[in-house]
Amino acid sequence: MTPPSLFVRLSTPQDEPQLLAILERSFEDTWRPQLTDAAIAAYRNDRVAERFVAEHRPAFFVAQIDDWVAGFAHRDGGFVDALHVLPQARRRGVGRLLMDAVEAAMRADGIALAALETDTFNEASQGLYLALGYVEVARYPDEEWNSGLTTIRYEKSLAP
Repeated sequence: MTPPSLFVRLSTPQDEPQLLAILERSFEDTWRPQLTDAAIAAYRNDRVAERFVAEHRPAFFVAQIDDWVAGFAHRDGGFVDALHVLPQARRRGVGRLLMDAVEAAMRADGIALAALETDTFNEASQGLYLALGYVEVARYPDEEWNSGLTTIRYEKSLAP
């Protein structure tokens, strides 16, 4: 049996349905259980996922395993704005490979410090970021979801 092929590429318009499905799965599995009913309604009514993909999709790094999209990442300058990996692709190097691509793009742009955020309840993401050399620099109220959550900010030097 041939091992699956895992690689990262830039997204294409044909990826949009899979990207939206990944965001939906991430929302349902990770975020929804932590949110108030009002935050859930606002997310749905404001079409947050659809607007995010429509606005940023051309800049997404997509992890592909054979012929399916396993996850994606997005950066805004030196800030990792999104990292989402399907549950069936976790613990297979997908998140690490996506972060490598994002960090390489930052270095190519001359960015010396990468930053990102996650919430305190998301222990899986914290474990990944710590394993990749990110260091916690701050904690503060998560104002995006208005659900009483706490955000952790991580940073990592990209200097050689």
